[in-house]
Amino acid sequence: MPLPSLIRLLLLAALWGGSYLSMRIAVPVLGALPTAGGRVLLGALGLGLLVLLQRVPLRFDGKGRAALALGVVNSGIPFAMYALAAQVLPAGYSAILNALTPLMGVLLGTLFFSERITVHKLAGVCVGLAGVAVLVRTGPLPVDAAALWGVAACLVATLCYGLAGYLTQRWIGQRGGLDSRLVALGSQCAAVLLLVPLAAGSLWLHPLPLASVTPTVAVALLALGLLCTAWAYVLYFRLIADVGALKALTVTFLIPLFGVLWGWLLLGESVGWAHAAGGALIALALWLVLRPAPKPAPAGPAVAAQAAKP
Repeated sequence: MPLPSLIRLLLLAALWGGSYLSMRIAVPVLGALPTAGGRVLLGALGLGLLVLLQRVPLRFDGKGRAALALGVVNSGIPFAMYALAAQVLPAGYSAILNALTPLMGVLLGTLFFSERITVHKLAGVCVGLAGVAVLVRTGPLPVDAAALWGVAACLVATLCYGLAGYLTQRWIGQRGGLDSRLVALGSQCAAVLLLVPLAAGSLWLHPLPLASVTPTVAVALLALGLLCTAWAYVLYFRLIADVGALKALTVTFLIPLFGVLWGWLLLGESVGWAHAAGGALIALALWLVLRPAPKPAPAGPAVAAQAAKP
């Protein structure tokens, strides 16, 4: 992976890892769906302002509907699913299940998008999942109907993430490409259309006292929408355009690592040997998934001569 793309990958992981910190502050006060709705609304506004300030021509070249459809798959449905799962699952379980995204990408790519599967890609996904499990150190979860529904919601979200990467390549990349800022803007606009009505319905059923929205909560929501969504999605779609869907999806291995880091720095959460072991496994997984495929050995003289015969 080129150095600029690697830097974007690490920055994207840092932003999305920070989203857990913001949600831990905002969700207990605002609720799950209002937080998700506020996130995509602020994300769309931030992207719109970015496009305006940078004078990006609003020319979607016939790909506007594709960008909107991507928003439903890549933002709207997953954000709603994780919001619903957060009501019944600990954050650690959601983080582990979110790391299934590259595995979903491998399976979907092999089944539907002619992606060549290799042993080292599968091994990298398995090692990465093991690293995330060690890193998060989740406790036992009672297996009941609510927990199963929460797990199912997370699996739907990872399936959407894995699918969206390939759809971006097919609907955008293979049709001449589109500025990553416009793809991100169209995606968040579609997520707004899906999630804001759900958030409004939640607030109508459970009114929120304005006094409960403290400056800390407001800052957390702003960071979640403007940094962890608007800026992050520009980086994400740029990564897909530069290195492909599967490699871009490996960001999910790094998100828990940064989530632990921000928790340690800003919330005083403890860090132990499990985090070091998990980080080492994640680094190994990234090497396995991102390393270039070996080049075939050149044919010897005898083989070349044999191949030249009619």
